[in-house]
Amino acid sequence: MNILYHLTSPAPPIPGTDAVFQEIEDLRRRFGGECLQLFPLRRPSRIFPKKLYGLHQYHALRRREPAVDLHHLYYATLYPFPWLRALRKPLIYSAVTGVGTQLERGRADWLKMVHTIISCNPRDETALRALRPARYRIIRPGIAVERFSPVPIPLRDELVLLVGSAPWIYRQFQTKGIDLLLDVAGSLPLRLVFLWRGLLRDELQRHIARRGLSRRVEIINEATDVNRVLARVHATVVLAETDKLVKAYPHSLMESLAAGKPALVSGCIPMADYVKEVQCGEVVPRLTPDDLRAAIRELMDHYGERQIKALARGRADFALAPMLEAYGKVYAEAGA
Repeated sequence: MNILYHLTSPAPPIPGTDAVFQEIEDLRRRFGGECLQLFPLRRPSRIFPKKLYGLHQYHALRRREPAVDLHHLYYATLYPFPWLRALRKPLIYSAVTGVGTQLERGRADWLKMVHTIISCNPRDETALRALRPARYRIIRPGIAVERFSPVPIPLRDELVLLVGSAPWIYRQFQTKGIDLLLDVAGSLPLRLVFLWRGLLRDELQRHIARRGLSRRVEIINEATDVNRVLARVHATVVLAETDKLVKAYPHSLMESLAAGKPALVSGCIPMADYVKEVQCGEVVPRLTPDDLRAAIRELMDHYGERQIKALARGRADFALAPMLEAYGKVYAEAGA
């Protein structure tokens, strides 16, 4: 089966540091296929209109379509890109953060072009039923959990947090809680380890220096063995102002749980429901100093219990094989 994967975000400067690209590579290793980059710029941009994505590839897409069995598009939410009208083969649409709210105003006719909508967000079930697409699936994402070895470390005087989901643009220092984490670190026994993507490192260093935290913050701005990093931290944190800023199930949190390290996550991120249910970490209700401090203190007070739950569930719940099996069924249905 010849699958064409449609990319709608630029590749990170440091390969292997973006969750969507990682997931697509996992699928390609299992099912084959090629990629087509539909984002027209080399760097992320908030102001570039979504309706212009892919227009520079329109003719290339038409040339390649006869040899394609099906298309698989990844984008944050559901959006009627104009170039979708050029497709004649079945389209699988993965909504990375969730289906979004734009379609709740009755503008969903274009979904007739989509064979199957994929969401990893159980919160989307009600919205998807209301949209009445031809087909949809809720597929929990998976990772190669065998790459991560649980190395429990006791919590003594200081909590060491790995910070995932680095900003793509300057504004995300605020909307992804980076500045808030740095502010709170000044009043708590906290050390931070940032996994960076090669963008905005100088800006991060300025934010750190301005708060006098250089000795308590580490920046990893290169390709690295995440398993080795996880072996020396207590937990991983991903924060966001809204559910549209990060993947519904961030890879950094799944990797953390696979290594037996609890998760600290904003309540707006759908994975927070899992963390709360399993009790393998703490949920930050809102991006406020008080809420973040309270969640960090709660994690420290109950660290042993949260660590045990992470060790018990992380590897089993986020194995790669079930995700690949579920996608295989979707591809088979679309290609039949």
